[in-house]
Amino acid sequence: MLEVVEAKYLGDYKIRITFNNNESGEVDLKNDLWGTVFEPLKNKKYFSEFKVSKTLGTIVWKNDADLAPEFLYEKISNKNSLV
Repeated sequence: MLEVVEAKYLGDYKIRITFNNNESGEVDLKNDLWGTVFEPLKNKKYFSEFKVSKTLGTIVWKNDADLAPEFLYEKISNKNSLV
């Protein structure tokens, strides 16, 4: 099962993510913050205050917003395939 094992805030809405398969990359989530639960994350300070949940295997914020590790992995894979 794919899981996020490490995440580092890079600025704006960008996060560098490492997965349990040793792959890593940068995601820009600026255009993915829609819906009620993600509204607070549009504040960059709030956005930057995520943590890696060992229980869920992904990044989570204080308001319990999270993104599936598969979604994050796909964003990295799609970006890397364009380079």
